Amino acid sequence: MDNISIAEWQNSFLNGEFDNPNVRTQIKAGWYDWFCKDTSLANKTKKMGNIIVKINCGGKVDLNNWYVWFKNNCPIMGPLYDDFRFADRETGDVQFTIVCNDKRTNHRYEVWGRHNNFEGPIIGFDSSRELVKWLNKPWEE
Repeated sequence: MDNISIAEWQNSFLNGEFDNPNVRTQIKAGWYDWFCKDTSLANKTKKMGNIIVKINCGGKVDLNNWYVWFKNNCPIMGPLYDDFRFADRETGDVQFTIVCNDKRTNHRYEVWGRHNNFEGPIIGFDSSRELVKWLNKPWEE
């Protein structure tokens, strides 16, 4: 994983650089760990990528100094679910984890983060539009 900035990742995604379903391409897109079929990764990248490309500068996400990576999780109880994580390019410290479609939660998307030391979801949303809207707003003082 190259740990390219989120801004660079957005450009690569929009230019179709992650469209190829082969595993090498999907690892380049940011896949770190998965329990699903390798052939599922490209569709998952596309779904989560369509959210990531809508994130703008000036909000809660640092597009230039953070990178994005993906994980397909296998909980002890319940079905597989995906998440994407924003991490600091210099330290590797995860800043946010966006949990997608975990059937054990109350929302389609849950945001976990350093803001509350990952001690539970910061907020949940039932639409990607609302998630992006929240991410694009700066933290309130």
